Amino acid sequence: MLALLLSGLSGCASTTSADFEEMPTAEQLFQEGDELLSNHRSFLSIDLTDYSGAIQKFQDVIDNYPYSDLVADAELRIADAFFQQEAWEEALTYFRDFAELHPDHRAVPYALLQAARCHQNQSREPGRDQTATRDALNQLDAVITRFPYAPEASEAEVLWKDLRTRLGIHVMGIGDFYFEQGEHQSAANRYRSVLNEYPGLGLDADALYKLGVCYQKLNRNDKATQIFEVLLENYDGSDVARAAQDLLPAAN
Repeated sequence: MLALLLSGLSGCASTTSADFEEMPTAEQLFQEGDELLSNHRSFLSIDLTDYSGAIQKFQDVIDNYPYSDLVADAELRIADAFFQQEAWEEALTYFRDFAELHPDHRAVPYALLQAARCHQNQSREPGRDQTATRDALNQLDAVITRFPYAPEASEAEVLWKDLRTRLGIHVMGIGDFYFEQGEHQSAANRYRSVLNEYPGLGLDADALYKLGVCYQKLNRNDKATQIFEVLLENYDGSDVARAAQDLLPAAN
């Protein structure tokens, strides 16, 4: 009877130990997630990359090894996984949280730049609401001012100029709308705003010309003449300079 009892206990012990598998290390989990994320697969233009599997591996690092040095990197890779899926809001949350939770991490400039790109990818055409564009610019400003010597800063400056141009075009469009409605003072205000807030982005000449035309419409011919003369002096040979030349007699 004792032998049977011991035999039964032995069987239970062996079954129990077989049921438990050793937890992979944080390094193993991170590497497995990284491999899944890096192994891009597609079929007929359909992305078959195992993003959810990769995210789960990185989440396992965070959940099971909360004191590991790899936790911050795992959080960043989850952000990358969402970004690659074009899940902009989810990626934005992770990139933004990463920068706030790990302010001294080497990858903070990258996270801020990626957060800006998340906003950029949600921005609308210049004629539409530009809230996302402005949010992107705020993130880019943080990269440029806080990390001026980081490699990401040069990329941020290029994107910053593109998005500032988008905002300038947006304001120009509002000015054009007011001009077409005969609201020449409101149009002039917008064109001045382009010159004051978005200089050097390739919009100056057009904004100056349209501002001069507005002043003509408002019977402020002296101001119009000054503007047209500036155009002739600084943009000689351009289409706007030629157009300004044609209007100068009317302005005098």
